Amino acid sequence: MIDGHIHIERGDYTLEWIQQFVNRAVAMGIDEIRLLEHNYMFKEFEPMYDTVRANSDFVNDWFVRKAGKKDYKEYLDLIDKVRANQYPVNIKFGLEVCYFKGWEELIKDQTRNKGFDFLLGSIHFVGNFAFDHTAQLWDGIDVDKTYIDYFEDSIELAKSKVFDGLGHPDSIKLFGHKPSFDLTDYYERLAAALSDSNMYADQNSGTQRRCPDTSPLGMDKELIKALRRHDVKIITSSDAHSPEDVGYKIRELVECVNLRK
Repeated sequence: MIDGHIHIERGDYTLEWIQQFVNRAVAMGIDEIRLLEHNYMFKEFEPMYDTVRANSDFVNDWFVRKAGKKDYKEYLDLIDKVRANQYPVNIKFGLEVCYFKGWEELIKDQTRNKGFDFLLGSIHFVGNFAFDHTAQLWDGIDVDKTYIDYFEDSIELAKSKVFDGLGHPDSIKLFGHKPSFDLTDYYERLAAALSDSNMYADQNSGTQRRCPDTSPLGMDKELIKALRRHDVKIITSSDAHSPEDVGYKIRELVECVNLRK
């Protein structure tokens, strides 16, 4: 089993910190862990957020609190240190990158030849709307338009051919908001774009861990069916931000995928 989306931002870049994730993976029967950081943790990516910060006091306050807190070179050095050691699980390293159309070249410049095993592209903002931060931000939001923009952006992300995988493809559902229209066409278009770019989809339990009362577990069954029709690889993940969350509901995610063939 794979846990393909694990953040290490809450600790120092040491082998001792990585060992805690390894220990939990072993205890949970996980064979491979994919460790990463959010790109906003590094100042090299700060310009990507200028527009969303300028248009939202909430986002600007969040960014000031959270962003630029880590050293990019130290992260890259940690990757080399881990690879020089032997572990009972396979370890891969990557980066989760917020996708903003028009910033593809900066992303490529900052990630090229850095030694990453994978780049995970994710939608965390629809326009200037930080849809997955708090439920209160949805007050007064046009749900249908937000869904349309979310999936159009997801398709553009896939078509960019910058990334290896798409993070939590329908996390827009985490607070329970649903569109008034059927999503089948968007699922088909997204699956086709992922297939064309040879990208995988991230079958992720993180939104349900955060929002157990409103978020389903993993992707919608119809999206999974579309991905299978287009032979898109699906990788299970916990979206853990601490060692104790590694492997969260990975077995259940596997079952969802197998049941929806």
